[in-house]
Amino acid sequence: MENQSFLLRFFKLNEKNTSLKTEIVAGITTFFTMVYIVFVNPSILGAAGMDTQVVFVTTCLIAAFGTIAMGLFSNLPIALAPAMGLNAFFAFTVVGKLGYSWQIGMGTIFWGSVGLFLLTVFQVRYWLMASIPLGLRVGIGAGIGLFIALIGFKNMGVVVGDPDTLVTLGELHDPKVLMGILGFFIIAVLAAKGIHSGVLISIVVITVLALIFDPAVKFSGVLSTPPSLGAVVGQVDIAGALDMALLSIIFSFMLVNLFDSSGTLLAVTSKAGITDEKGRFPKMKQALYVDSVSAMVGSYMGTSAVSTYIESGSGVSVGGRTGLTAVVVGILFLLTIFFSPLASLVPSYATAGALIFVGILMASSLIEVKWDDLTEATPAFITTVMMPFTYSITEGIAFGFISYCVMKLGTGRGKEINAPVWVVSILFLIKFVWVG
Repeated sequence: MENQSFLLRFFKLNEKNTSLKTEIVAGITTFFTMVYIVFVNPSILGAAGMDTQVVFVTTCLIAAFGTIAMGLFSNLPIALAPAMGLNAFFAFTVVGKLGYSWQIGMGTIFWGSVGLFLLTVFQVRYWLMASIPLGLRVGIGAGIGLFIALIGFKNMGVVVGDPDTLVTLGELHDPKVLMGILGFFIIAVLAAKGIHSGVLISIVVITVLALIFDPAVKFSGVLSTPPSLGAVVGQVDIAGALDMALLSIIFSFMLVNLFDSSGTLLAVTSKAGITDEKGRFPKMKQALYVDSVSAMVGSYMGTSAVSTYIESGSGVSVGGRTGLTAVVVGILFLLTIFFSPLASLVPSYATAGALIFVGILMASSLIEVKWDDLTEATPAFITTVMMPFTYSITEGIAFGFISYCVMKLGTGRGKEINAPVWVVSILFLIKFVWVG
């Protein structure tokens, strides 16, 4: 009873009109909604040459660290974990396309996180976010959605490379392709029926089928002591990432994480009914610090940029209102560490459906674009499509900002371009002219 009384006081459960049972249920709900990341993240970062079992453990650790810190310091029911989209950008563009080592790639994530932290310290984070036009913000989110959806279709085998048409349809009679397609529709159908843990269910079902029909998938156990983390933790090349050629990538990590984290914080706290008319919420400063510090720690531990998760809304929907919900989520992530053999068991086509589904969710924001105003619609569209077409989030952002300025100037509406947009556009122009 004494422990229960402490929890009631520390997390202010009575003041928030919630109970110990409700917060625990909310934490369990959020966890099962987002636990898919412990399978998807190793699958993606493994493509960059990282040890999947170690990444499984570090993903659990950073999710636990960030989420518990959010619960204790901000008393908010918000969970954190490596961000979808940015992990794909790191693995398939920074490492895969540009050829940098994953250690240097992690260094770019570190410096992007430092930039986010400094924006928080100097209290310009929300000012900068508000300065970016809605069309560009929406285009960035939707573009990342299409980018990771393309990777999902590629991992599934539905889309393959072709020397004549760039891409073409894969071998649909391949059992692995069929299992990947089935996995996606399991997620989509369950989500349409309001079942929050559809992604996890899909990954489990397809992995079981893979064990039966795919000889390359071999069972090596479920539980084990965590592997040595030395191959990944602390291997980030911070100095090597300080390269002029990497500045645009660092900026992209910072900008995308800024929109992702800040937008999610606003969305979840609004759903919880604790924001005022200006979008502010209790202990907002602490939440922003936890968010940015977690991102820096994540890069040191060998995971992609850490961000707040919109799946936190599932816990809020069942009554979660305090940081106790987040602490429960964090504890469950810690317990998951002992299931690391599962990371090497899950094939990439089992997680491909999750990438496509997240892409759908991110692209849904395009409804907010003012399509009847071409000075807003054009940069939004260009930002969105250039990310998958160039296989780069950075290039999509660059073309979007530049096209925004061109459209506003060309139509005599140059006064609508604010200082941050001018600065970013000019910097990207300099990059294209002098760096390429």
